Amino acid sequence: MEHPIHRVTSFDAIAPYTLRVEFDDQTQQDIDFLPVLRGELYGPLRDKALFSQVCIDPEVHTLVWPNGADFDPAVLHDWDKRSEAMIEMARNWSLDPSLTTSA
Repeated sequence: MEHPIHRVTSFDAIAPYTLRVEFDDQTQQDIDFLPVLRGELYGPLRDKALFSQVCIDPEVHTLVWPNGADFDPAVLHDWDKRSEAMIEMARNWSLDPSLTTSA
């Protein structure tokens, strides 16, 4: 099975936790991340100040945050097809990141 390579070229915040993401093939996705902001890695991004620190990693060309959170650019590219599965997977992650951290 071939895994397409996509690169994020730009993004704009269009609503709280929602980004319009543009790709190297001139397509774009409007992505509401809030439903998947759960668990140890993504839960902290519910802090609007942290979420707003998103940038494009120059090496892997995807969205990244200072806490190490990122998403595969192919997942972002096909968000309209993959969002339901991502949201379902996120339902299994704890909403409170402090519950999943290890001592």
